Amino acid sequence: MDFIKGFTFAPFIKRGYLMKKETLASFDSLIARTGTEFVILVPNGLQDTPQTETIDYTSDATMGDEELEEFIDYAYSKNIEVALKPTVNCKNGTWRAHISFFEEDVPCEPKWCNWFRSYSEFQCHFAGIAERKKCKMFIAGCEMVQSEHREAEWRKVISDIRNVYTGPVSYNTDKYQEHNVTWWDAVDIISSSGYYPMNDWENQLDRIEKVVKKYKKPFFFAECGCMSVLNSNLCPNDWSLRGEIDLKGQAEWFRTMFEACEKRDFVDGFSIWDWRGRLYPLSDAATNKDYAIYGKPAEAVVKEFYDEK
Repeated sequence: MDFIKGFTFAPFIKRGYLMKKETLASFDSLIARTGTEFVILVPNGLQDTPQTETIDYTSDATMGDEELEEFIDYAYSKNIEVALKPTVNCKNGTWRAHISFFEEDVPCEPKWCNWFRSYSEFQCHFAGIAERKKCKMFIAGCEMVQSEHREAEWRKVISDIRNVYTGPVSYNTDKYQEHNVTWWDAVDIISSSGYYPMNDWENQLDRIEKVVKKYKKPFFFAECGCMSVLNSNLCPNDWSLRGEIDLKGQAEWFRTMFEACEKRDFVDGFSIWDWRGRLYPLSDAATNKDYAIYGKPAEAVVKEFYDEK
């Protein structure tokens, strides 16, 4: 697998916005400012609560099929590779990792079988687009921690995807979960969310390396990032963290991650979280506390690393 110099672009963007001028301008800026050569697009699926059995991907909360295909063509015109990662979220704000049901089917209660049927339909819809547009990779969802033990159902989802998409298939597990997934042999590429503390990269890479060697699969971080907030580099997965602005700390986190991973030949790249479809004014970069790196010192760290790879 070629080394991935990637970014997640405009995640969960709403219908009608992907081909807007400001979105395309943001995409052009991403390429020029970071050296990105690979983008992950994230179509949004929604269910009401973690115990809702059906996933809706036809509302205005999800990018339209036509605009998605047009955007993929636009990315190709810029020599950028594209992966699709359809991802489900809960309307009530609960993180998708907590989607769960009773282990045994119970009459009149929500069931895993119904949810997985809907999830597979959601994934296969976009896998069909990935096949038509010859996408570089298809990632069968993200951070579905409470569902990952349902091995048989996940193997069926991957099999269903392969019936419509002939390219390489991955799945993006969450941080600290790489060793808990028992069906990595069913995918072509292992990927995870690399939100690890700046002072713990070596320990976590040791653990992940054992998984990668066991399954003999390529590996990359399908997400990774750190907010520009004080102490985010010690707990980068905590998006609720509030505090003082810390642009230097964010840049140090990226530098530490790259340096640690460069010593590990099993890490085949990164897709950084995230580059928004609508950029804030560059003058606001010094006060922006989000995961964004646009106009911040971390941007220069990423650009230098990607340019040298």
